Amino acid sequence: MPEKAFEPAAAGYLTISKPDPAHTAGKPGARRWTVPAFVVRLLSPLALLLLWELASQTGLLPGRVIAAPSQIGGTLWEMISSGELAGHLWVSLQRALLGLGIGVAIGVAAALFTGLSKQGEVILDSPMQMLRTIPSLALVPLFILWFGIGEFTKVALIVTGTTFPVYLNLFSGIRNIDPKLIEAANTLGLSRRELIWHVILPGALPSFFVGLRYSLGISWLALVFVEQINTTAGIGYLASDARDFMRTDVIVICLLIYSVLGLLIDGIIRTLERYALAWRPTFLRT
Repeated sequence: MPEKAFEPAAAGYLTISKPDPAHTAGKPGARRWTVPAFVVRLLSPLALLLLWELASQTGLLPGRVIAAPSQIGGTLWEMISSGELAGHLWVSLQRALLGLGIGVAIGVAAALFTGLSKQGEVILDSPMQMLRTIPSLALVPLFILWFGIGEFTKVALIVTGTTFPVYLNLFSGIRNIDPKLIEAANTLGLSRRELIWHVILPGALPSFFVGLRYSLGISWLALVFVEQINTTAGIGYLASDARDFMRTDVIVICLLIYSVLGLLIDGIIRTLERYALAWRPTFLRT
C-alpha cells in the first residue's frame, strides 16, 4: 500500500508522515554497497607500484637509478631465506634499543632532578640546554678520538641524540602541572612524596610519551649514520656495501626495514601510552 506523504489534519494544519523504515528496508536500492576504506587506501600505493614496475620493464626507469619492485621482492626473499637479513637486523636493533634505553634513562633522571627541585634546575638545566644545541653528529670526530671506532662510540652517539627530547618534554610536563591539582593535594594533606607519586608524575606522563616518540625517531636517524662508521654488520652497513656495488634493490630494502621497524616500535609505544593513560577521561581509547 503506497504511503501518503501528506495527510489532512484539522482545518488550517498540515501534517507530514515519515516513511516507515520497515517498508523501505526491503526495497531494491535502499542500501548502497560501499567500498571498504582500507581497499581505497590501498589503491594508490598499488597503482604506484604498477607504474613503477611498468617503467622498469620498458626501460624508462633504468636499474642503476632504482630497481624494479619484482627485483626488490626477489632480493628480499633471498636475503630472508639465507638468514643474512636477520643477522644484520639483530645487530641494528641491539644498537638502537641500547642507545635509546640509556638515553631515555638519562633524560628521565635529569628531568626529575631539575623539574622537582628548584636547586636542581639551577645546577643542571643550563648545561643540558647548552649540550642539546650541539648536533650529535658534530661530536663524531671527538668521540672517535676519545673512544675509538668501536661499538661504544656508535651507542654513545645514539644516546646523545635521544636524551634531550625526553628531558625537555618531561621537564615541561612536570612544570606545567595544573596548580589546582597541587592545591587539591595540599588540601587533602598529601606529603611531598605522595604529591610527586600520585599527582605530578601521572600528570607528566603525556609529555614523557611525546618525548619518547621523538627520541625513537632520532635513534633511527642516528643509527643510519653510525652504521656507516667502520662497521661489519647492521642494516646501515648493508646499505653502504650495496652503494659500493650499485645494488639499488638492497638499498631500497634497507630503507623499507628502517621505516617498518620505526613504525612497529612507535606502535608499541602508542599501545603502552594507551594503557598508561587509560585513567584520563579525555584520552581516546579507540
